[in-house]
Amino acid sequence: MTAFDENVPATVEFSVPGLVAADADELVGVLRYRLAALLDLSLTLKHVHWNVVGPHFIGIHTMLDEHAEQVRRAVDETAERIAALGGAPRGTPGAIVAQRTWDDYPLDRADASSHLRALDAVYVGVIESQREAIGGGTERDPVTQDMLIGHCRVLEQLHWMVRAHLEGEDGEIGRAR
Repeated sequence: MTAFDENVPATVEFSVPGLVAADADELVGVLRYRLAALLDLSLTLKHVHWNVVGPHFIGIHTMLDEHAEQVRRAVDETAERIAALGGAPRGTPGAIVAQRTWDDYPLDRADASSHLRALDAVYVGVIESQREAIGGGTERDPVTQDMLIGHCRVLEQLHWMVRAHLEGEDGEIGRAR
């Protein structure tokens, strides 16, 4: 996992009280990666929102607007935490691309089932890397760790909503792939 763009140092000049600069540097790097992933997810959700077609269009179109809004809240909170730790949030398209370790979303105009299957895979990747970040040294700053856990909770609920559309009529939700 690439924690941050190596061309832009995470070195902080100030941070929150009680946190040493080296820990703040590391946290800023982790959060920059999370910021890129969440920005990418929010853009992907709007892309699907605009490109879903078929008989389930309006339900999926409406649901994904709410997903995008919740992810945008996590984006804003992550960027503001980077700033509070003394770092500079990088929300430019170039920063997102530079930090990507995942493939671009594969679909354009397609039916709801195809988009939901592709979104299922996107959510799996984002949630796995979110859980990695939670366990990856963030315990030195419980405020940052708590924020990441809260975002993971939201992401897992949004993922469940996508998966619920993909399961059979028996009402059972399968395990994440």
